Amino acid sequence: MHKTIDHETGMSMPQAKNDVLVLLVDDQLMIGEAIRRILADQPNMDFHYCSDASEALVVAGKIKPTVILQDLVMPGVDGLTLVKQYRANSVTRDIPVIVLSTKEEPAIKSEAFAAGANDYLVKLPDNIELLARIRYHSKSYLNQVQRDQAYRALRHSQRQLQEKNLELQRLSNQDGLTGLSNRRYFDEFIESQWKLAIREQNSISMLMIDVDCFKQYNDTYGHLKGDEVLKNIAAVMQQHFLRPTDLTARFGGEEFVVVMPSTPLAPIQSMGESLRRSVEEISIPHSASTVGAYITVSIGGASMLPQPSESFLHLIDLADEALYQAKSLGKNRVVTYGQDRPFNPHAGGGAAAAA
Repeated sequence: MHKTIDHETGMSMPQAKNDVLVLLVDDQLMIGEAIRRILADQPNMDFHYCSDASEALVVAGKIKPTVILQDLVMPGVDGLTLVKQYRANSVTRDIPVIVLSTKEEPAIKSEAFAAGANDYLVKLPDNIELLARIRYHSKSYLNQVQRDQAYRALRHSQRQLQEKNLELQRLSNQDGLTGLSNRRYFDEFIESQWKLAIREQNSISMLMIDVDCFKQYNDTYGHLKGDEVLKNIAAVMQQHFLRPTDLTARFGGEEFVVVMPSTPLAPIQSMGESLRRSVEEISIPHSASTVGAYITVSIGGASMLPQPSESFLHLIDLADEALYQAKSLGKNRVVTYGQDRPFNPHAGGGAAAAA
């Protein structure tokens, strides 16, 4: 079904969706009627008419034609100015514009094309030529629109795929219970940071954290409560180690680890002690503990200036040995080792022993 819209009278009739939408902007009603008749019997073609130049841009933005037939000489706003306005508007800038003129002059043609016109016809053009130009430019425009839509859909799909891949990567690197990094990612991270520390000759430090008397806690309160304990400790760790270069990870079971690149030995004792106190201050009751009334942790720390002949496993062994000493000294304490400073069991006091 065909529909003609006259934007001067506002009259319209129902239509089926058409492929070609022609907007004629011309102040001469006789020209409007002549072109309407040319297009009237064309399949899949819709005709829109606007005689007021001041409304042309608004009308074009509203109906989104596939081609604009623009009269060159109009009262109020000349045709070239309107062409420039179409090109400056984000909605109409790609719509083809065929300029209609009463003159066949190269200078005028040149100005029209410089303003952004796609074609130039002397009115009234031959019916066959007019229809051919309208269909050619409409088809080119619709193909461009389809390409743009397909490109946007492709970009959207690519972004979604990228986001899903990143999420899958994040989940594959994350411990499902605590939300910390998992052991697999920890192994990858420390190896890469170790190599970086060798190249840059920077210290790298580590804290290993173990929940005291955790088996007894599970036996007393159940494994679900034990899982809640691990999640609470993980949350405390995330609050304490906020540098983007640090890594907090679940090492396995009730053991956690913190890797701190570019960090010397000096601050890790106090960092471990701060973490130990924060866990104790959560005040999670533990009636079966041999240490105190609440959940506590023991922490072993180590720091090294890596050498090419050494492996990151040496750092893990040092931190693990320091953790063993913290457990042996009564739990709920921090012990730290430096590369060239062996553990001294008589150093320090209170809840922490350091070397």
